[in-house]
Amino acid sequence: MSKKQIMQKSLTHLGNATKYVFIYDKNLLETFLNQHQENDYFVKLNCPEFTSLCPITGQPDFATIYISYIPDKKMVESKSLKLYLFSFRNHGGFHEDCVNIILKDLVQLMQPRYLEVWGKFLPRGGISIDPYANYGIPNTKYQEMAEYRLKNHDLIVEKIDNR
Repeated sequence: MSKKQIMQKSLTHLGNATKYVFIYDKNLLETFLNQHQENDYFVKLNCPEFTSLCPITGQPDFATIYISYIPDKKMVESKSLKLYLFSFRNHGGFHEDCVNIILKDLVQLMQPRYLEVWGKFLPRGGISIDPYANYGIPNTKYQEMAEYRLKNHDLIVEKIDNR
C-alpha cells in the first residue's frame, strides 16, 4: 500500500462531502504522519472565521485563531481542524476557555514538540480579549521555548488588521 493510500484510508473528512457540526466535538480532529520527523519546523494555521457563544449572554464572539506548532510524529489534518473549530459555533465558553480547550485537544491529539494557540477576538462592549496559551514537551528545549514565548509573546507591538 502506498503512502497516499495509507493516508487516505486514515482520513475520513478530506476528499469527502463536508458535514458541519455546530456542537463542540474534539473527535472531528484527525492526524496524518509527519513526513519530516527529523526536522524542527513550524506549521502555522490561521483560522479567521472562529465563532463561539458567550456562556452568560449567549451573544456570538468572533475571532481569528492562530495555531503554530512544531510537529513530532503526527500532524493535524487541516479540513478536520476546520470542522473542529466550526464545532465551537454553539459552544458557550469564555475566550480564555476556548483557547485553552483548543490547546489541550491538539496536544492530546498530536503530542507535538511545541504548540501555541492565540485567539484574537473582536471587541464586544468596547474590549477585545486576546488569550494566548502554549505547550512544550516537559524537560526539553521545547518547554524552555514555551516558557520564553509565554513571557515574551506580546512584547512586540503588532498591527491588528482583522478588527
